[in-house]
Amino acid sequence: MGQVIAFRLPPQPAATANEPALGLLSAVDFALRDLAEILPHIGLASAREQAEACRAMLAQAFDAEIEAELGS
Repeated sequence: MGQVIAFRLPPQPAATANEPALGLLSAVDFALRDLAEILPHIGLASAREQAEACRAMLAQAFDAEIEAELGS
């Protein structure tokens, strides 16, 4: 059996007041863009369908949140 050696992750710099942390909407937007780029390259049909369903779910949630923010 092999031995697993755990390496410590480098410390992450703390976000300052001038640098906002990545928000949930930004993260969803980035994920949507990534999925759009990845989808055409997925060869397995079932995986492509699952990725498309994930993209559609994220897009629906993102659009609903934007509409809620604009409506208030």
